Amino acid sequence: MKVIVCGAGQVGFNIAHYLAGEHNEVTVIDQRPELIRKIADTLDVQAILGYASHPSVLEQAGAADADLLIAVTHADEVNMVACQVAHSLFNVPTKIARVRSQSYLQPMWSTLFSRDHLPIDVIISPEIEVARAITRRLQVPGAIDVIPLAGDRVRLIGVRCSDQCPLINTPLRQLTVLFPDLNIVIIGIVRGGKAIVPGADDQMIDGDDVYFVVDTTHVARALTAFGREDPEARRIIVLGGGNIGLFLAQELEAAPGGASVKVIEINKDRAEFVAKSLNRTVVLNGDVLDPDILHEASVAAAETVVSVTNDDETNILSALLAKRYGAHRAMSLINKTTYNALMGPLGIDVVISPRAITVSNILQHVRRGRIHAVHSLHEGFGELIEADALETSSLVGKPLRDVKLPAGVLVGAVVRGAQVINPRGSTVVQAGDRVILFAATDAVKKVEKMFSVRLEYF
Repeated sequence: MKVIVCGAGQVGFNIAHYLAGEHNEVTVIDQRPELIRKIADTLDVQAILGYASHPSVLEQAGAADADLLIAVTHADEVNMVACQVAHSLFNVPTKIARVRSQSYLQPMWSTLFSRDHLPIDVIISPEIEVARAITRRLQVPGAIDVIPLAGDRVRLIGVRCSDQCPLINTPLRQLTVLFPDLNIVIIGIVRGGKAIVPGADDQMIDGDDVYFVVDTTHVARALTAFGREDPEARRIIVLGGGNIGLFLAQELEAAPGGASVKVIEINKDRAEFVAKSLNRTVVLNGDVLDPDILHEASVAAAETVVSVTNDDETNILSALLAKRYGAHRAMSLINKTTYNALMGPLGIDVVISPRAITVSNILQHVRRGRIHAVHSLHEGFGELIEADALETSSLVGKPLRDVKLPAGVLVGAVVRGAQVINPRGSTVVQAGDRVILFAATDAVKKVEKMFSVRLEYF
């Protein structure tokens, strides 16, 4: 597949890295020489210096025979015009644009991105998606990651194991014997910053981040088995009143249960705007690193603080201060992956990566065929894929133990109508089943080659 990525920032770089690693023909466009040099030196892609919306630059990038254009520059207008030019002059089949400004996304202007006006096939709004991802984590206390699948009949849950976890130091093959009611499939373990696809003889140890697929109705039982019986957060403080902070507060106001929410924002005009945009939320104007402001917000009584300013260091320090002053749990928005390994030891409970969330959103539109969702896990560790099994699939009609899946590929769940089936060796997949599949990064291409014709997963 021939792909043009407009923008060589963090999201553009990672999309290009991901697609080039799967042997797609990728061209990256950016107007900043230092980023173009970095991407040319680091990745096996063509790098072009120029404005992504200029017809001559898109022509040089090979738009005439491109299959997909992904516009993720810092400017919404450049992203939109690049898609328009790609459509009008080069007839690029699929166009994805990142649009941050909510003015463009108001429901009253919903016809703006129609084929007759601005022909963009997929709009990605990172701030809204990040706010929703944080809300999901808040609704499942004790989880470091929550991804709904198959209409939320199945969920991927991430948890951090402590020495209080009853499941540690037990071979995975014994879990079903020791915990017969625990219908989960563990698909990944992150230990010391390194991700592994576990085998039946592997064990979880103290400090591991564990990712598992579970029937949504069994989530509470599964968390209990991991020793995570955290109370749901009723008092939440949002540090930072930017777009993400505002959307998060709006999501929390709309959620059932009526949580008490406070927002701290340093800019006076922005704080006033946020206050006018919310109904029940208390908005404080002040510095999130000021102990007096944190005390005024009653941080000692907060179950969760969520740091979502536009600065990674401020997010880390403010979250740590909040925990120092009595907050039970801290979530931090972190853009720089170099900080990730530090977060657990420092005491940050949950790291939110806007880039990973945006990359996942884009990936599900890159994959071909009968795919409903794709989620990238732990900085490119692998993909969680939700797809329909076709009648011609080699996966259909025989026990899973007889299906030869590539190394690094695990079936997490099978959804048949309203029934969620926890896969065992004797499980037989039927045509029309929704299959939740995990594939490690180096196995994604093997799965694509193995199943592209028969399964149409990709």
